[in-house]
Amino acid sequence: MAKPKVATTSLAGCFGCHMSILDIDDRILKLVELIDFNKSPITDIKEFTDRCLVGIVEGGCANEENVRVLQDFRKNCDILISLGDCAIMGGIPAMRNNIPLRECFDEAYLNGPTVYNPNGKIPTDKELPLLLDRVYTCEEVVKIDLHLPGCPPPADAIWEALVALLTDKPVDLPYQLIKYD
Repeated sequence: MAKPKVATTSLAGCFGCHMSILDIDDRILKLVELIDFNKSPITDIKEFTDRCLVGIVEGGCANEENVRVLQDFRKNCDILISLGDCAIMGGIPAMRNNIPLRECFDEAYLNGPTVYNPNGKIPTDKELPLLLDRVYTCEEVVKIDLHLPGCPPPADAIWEALVALLTDKPVDLPYQLIKYD
């Protein structure tokens, strides 16, 4: 029997949630017995090769590429998980939401204290994804089935949620795994 497939991606965030996935330590060997990773930086598979039972998304949507990737995950995954505070609330990247986009470009490319830009132009290469007017949470772009909060969420919470989903049980995380006090 084929193992369920899991895909992961990182949008506008720091990749800390993927590090937390890896922090399940030796249980990753048990996880690989239960699943096959599909599109994921963990395996370096760049495109979906099959339908996935679970998609795990960290980071919010700061540019049009993030939106495209997130929509692709929604289309290819039965269950979509927002992993971490950036995916759920925008996190640190969303700090720019109160600053006009023009000011962000000015600071990043023209007048920031460490900027060296002798031509004085903001990059407009077609290869660069266009920034959105603000950082959007994943839920604002597509339907999300499960939120795992934290910065990053603890490895044990990720493990417990994945095992529950893979064994067709309800995700019922004990308070100790999701408290932040």
